[in-house]
Amino acid sequence: MKKFLSATGVAIALTLAFAGCQSVSTTNSGATGVTRKQNMSTLLSEQDVEKMSVASYNDTLSKAKAQGVLNSNTAMTARVRAIANRIIPQTATFRPDAVKWNWEVNVETSNELNAYCMAGGKIMFYSGIITQLKLTDDEIAQIMGHEISHALREHSRERMSEAYNKQLAMQGISLITGGKYDDYAGVADQLIQVGYSLPNSRTHESEADMMGLELAARAGYKPQAAITLWQKMAAASQGKPPEFLSTHPSDATRIRDLQAKIADVQPLYDAASKQLAAAQPAPTTKKKK
Repeated sequence: MKKFLSATGVAIALTLAFAGCQSVSTTNSGATGVTRKQNMSTLLSEQDVEKMSVASYNDTLSKAKAQGVLNSNTAMTARVRAIANRIIPQTATFRPDAVKWNWEVNVETSNELNAYCMAGGKIMFYSGIITQLKLTDDEIAQIMGHEISHALREHSRERMSEAYNKQLAMQGISLITGGKYDDYAGVADQLIQVGYSLPNSRTHESEADMMGLELAARAGYKPQAAITLWQKMAAASQGKPPEFLSTHPSDATRIRDLQAKIADVQPLYDAASKQLAAAQPAPTTKKKK
């Protein structure tokens, strides 16, 4: 009986929480067709999240610089920035305003297999993901596109909104159960976490995969690199929790879904490759004496 009441309480409380949200479309759909409406808290603006991101990013840069690990590998930094310079103009497909963001691209020397792009275009790559996985430029571009897509879709703002809604929901459950919050808190929190927070996080990751695949293709990076990238990630990430209890799709799911979208972005890659080839200077030939 407790579980039934908890589930009912969660449903009612979540309904009340959503009253403080607005449904928005942060991006255009593109060729990969990401069209999901997003629920954003009316108390949390895009500008608010960007300010928080800038402050956090600058703090990270200061600490990395003090430790001597910020952009210490100049060749790797130049490589990552060159890839970003090709991908960033493609963001106009999804968000015309994104091209004018104050983009920053940096590399921190760390063994961590990670990279991120914060709100407003603040990108950080950890050297470990490049060196340990022996990534090609095409594979780096897939990671770059994926992380940029999180920023384009304002997933951080959406997650903050979710956290706010969860707080409201838990308060609502306390009222619904007559103040006996402790009897229901464990079950209610588990229901919200598994039935709401985790699936939405997996949705964020899947959206970033699809949009990132398209961004990389439009920049002239091979779509097939998305498959080899996640094969490498799967080999390096053994022992993860089952997909049902994970905030990320399983590697097998990612590979399957990305493979299904390659046909949609292949023409974009082909067109970009031709443009890049045409822009290359013609090879010089030595005249015979």
